[in-house]
Amino acid sequence: MICPEEILALDASDPLAAKRNEFCLPEQTIYLDGNSLGPLPKGVKEAVADAVQNQWGQDLISSWNKHGWIDLATQVGEQIAPLVGASRGQVICCDSISINLFKLISSALQLNPERQIVLSQQDNFPTDLYMVQGLTSLLGAERCQLKSVTTEQLVDAIDESVAVLLLTHVNFRDGQRHDMQALTRLAHDKGVLVVWDLAHSAGAMPLSLDQHNVDFAVGCGYKYLNGGPGAPAFLYVAARHQRAIKQPLQGWMGHQTPFQFDPDYQAAEGVQQFLAGTPNILSLVALNAALAVFADVDMQHVRAKSIALAEVFIQQLSQSDCTNEFTICTPLDAPQRGSQIALAHPYAYAITQALIDRGIVADFRAPNLVRFGLTPLYTRYQDIWRTVQVLSEIMQTKRYLDKKYQTRQKVT
Repeated sequence: MICPEEILALDASDPLAAKRNEFCLPEQTIYLDGNSLGPLPKGVKEAVADAVQNQWGQDLISSWNKHGWIDLATQVGEQIAPLVGASRGQVICCDSISINLFKLISSALQLNPERQIVLSQQDNFPTDLYMVQGLTSLLGAERCQLKSVTTEQLVDAIDESVAVLLLTHVNFRDGQRHDMQALTRLAHDKGVLVVWDLAHSAGAMPLSLDQHNVDFAVGCGYKYLNGGPGAPAFLYVAARHQRAIKQPLQGWMGHQTPFQFDPDYQAAEGVQQFLAGTPNILSLVALNAALAVFADVDMQHVRAKSIALAEVFIQQLSQSDCTNEFTICTPLDAPQRGSQIALAHPYAYAITQALIDRGIVADFRAPNLVRFGLTPLYTRYQDIWRTVQVLSEIMQTKRYLDKKYQTRQKVT
């Protein structure tokens, strides 16, 4: 088994070790749930306080111009762009992933008017599937039909009948990672447009949307980007498509000149047309400040540490007394996984609660997964070592069978 001295040596040589100091992390807590909600970056406190006390509190409505509120959605989008491998003018931060998916799937269907199939996976994140189902109800099956298949069936299902391929880059349950470049190329060879959901990859690994010729993408602001609960999402629209589409949620902020208050809609040029209503300024301020932690970060280092953290977890688990208690659902081959480990067990929910009770915050995903997010900017190797140690103790003592761990709360 890996010894404590080896673990401490890994932490000592970690090029990202200093990044941990930029986050507010509770003492005596190991936080392995950043793939659900990232912790608070210290710089966010000051930024939000200034926005509330000085900008809103003193400068009031003049802050739209004086403090650049009106351009925040664009500014934050341009901060995110390098993290996803996008050049300028293609990323904007607004709304939620669900709403942005509605915009992008509708836009992609416009570009493929002779086809109506939206192909996805059966175990895709539910909101992605729900948005397609909602569009089917709105447009009719002759314009939009969801076809969901297993991962094994996916490649063969990409054919000339498909209009849009809708995939999540890293699966939220098991952490399986798609080959974005290969699947995008295959789809394009069949005349299929692709929408990628980056909720579990943006901020956790290098991405190359431009290089891989991606059409559309959405991503989350509150997971690995640490923008706070309910932080705005972002969307990417390749420049080559921007003139040819007309997004359906024609709100005033997506107008060419919103403060002319023209009764007839004229879409703004470029990715700006994907704005709809008034942006949530306080949330954008928080996310804008949170993104500063990435300013001097090499995403290759982030990915390398993510892989190494997972290897330590898997190796230590395999040598522990509880190795036979779990099924590791996350791919063991590093290129095929994201930045998490998922373990299956019939008592997964109770085990998660028992871990939380011991100061280790993981999360549960139905029906039977304990999920550990590996967030390299602040997760230490010693955190992983301690987590597996405590997990083994919980399984040996069957502590998870305690009645207090059996009642499920609304948020799991």
